[in-house]
Amino acid sequence: MDTAPRPSSGELTYRDATAADVDALVALVESAYRGDASRVGWTTEADLLQGQRTDPRGVAEVIESPASRLIVVERDGGLIACCQLEHRGDHAYFGMFAVSPDRQGEGLGKVIIAEAERVARETWGVHEMHMTVINARDDLIAWYERRGYRRTGKMTPFPYGDERFGIPQRDDLQFELLIKPLS
Repeated sequence: MDTAPRPSSGELTYRDATAADVDALVALVESAYRGDASRVGWTTEADLLQGQRTDPRGVAEVIESPASRLIVVERDGGLIACCQLEHRGDHAYFGMFAVSPDRQGEGLGKVIIAEAERVARETWGVHEMHMTVINARDDLIAWYERRGYRRTGKMTPFPYGDERFGIPQRDDLQFELLIKPLS
């Protein structure tokens, strides 16, 4: 895998994460989704889930997986976002997408997801991107729909009782599969 920073979209650089990035990536993901710090941005899940969103072991496993890439997005040498791409046969899976809460609302998300789609298409030749989103996240699902993702209605249960994924504050959480054709 190419790990050299590659300028794209103006000031942004993209590179593959390394083991040295694990702690910073965990902190970024946690800040975007959990706790009071996440409330600065709009992607917070703090009202739905408490506890952790990820942990160093989980991030390291993504980095080490030969079928996966964890892309680090930097601006002026500082970590501002990340996303995971995983090759799953005829499609790619998009996950672990986080933009620093103080950078949300600047249009970075749409630029980064477009780059992730390009990378998946060019790296693996896939023609479809899949992701799962908590069904209660109407605002987030609507954001993905504006980027060409469609709801499938296919649900998988939230892993209640497994605190590696957080402590649910509601009893009706599920993950919905969203799909986008990549041309």
